[in-house]
Amino acid sequence: LHARYVLNLLHETRKHLKQLPNISHVSTCYSEEVTVCGDLHGQLDDLFLIFYKNGLPSPSKSYVFNGDFVDRGKQSLEILVILFTFLLIYPKEVHLNRGNHEDHMVNLRYGFCAGLSTMPRVHGKKILKMFQNVF
Repeated sequence: LHARYVLNLLHETRKHLKQLPNISHVSTCYSEEVTVCGDLHGQLDDLFLIFYKNGLPSPSKSYVFNGDFVDRGKQSLEILVILFTFLLIYPKEVHLNRGNHEDHMVNLRYGFCAGLSTMPRVHGKKILKMFQNVF
């Protein structure tokens, strides 16, 4: 995915998140399911397994992701692109809670920043700055 599209996705995600309250209340009735996930830590295969077993987010399939999307694993960027895209497509069904790994200092220590260093220098810096802003 070209950096231009990643930056556009981050811009739209930031715009959407700014409209939300700091605390989100998610409720459901007894007949509905909500899948709650946490600590993906850059493991894209784990996210794919969750979607395989529970289905993709949709108007009839709600998800709550409890942070720690990035660091440690090698595919943090891909996870964020997928989660942010689903958030924008299904804003009432996909909920993202920030974890302690969605922090710049933690990203420096545990690998998210280093993972972005594989991108062209100018784009990588812009994208990292925008991620910090979204977080």
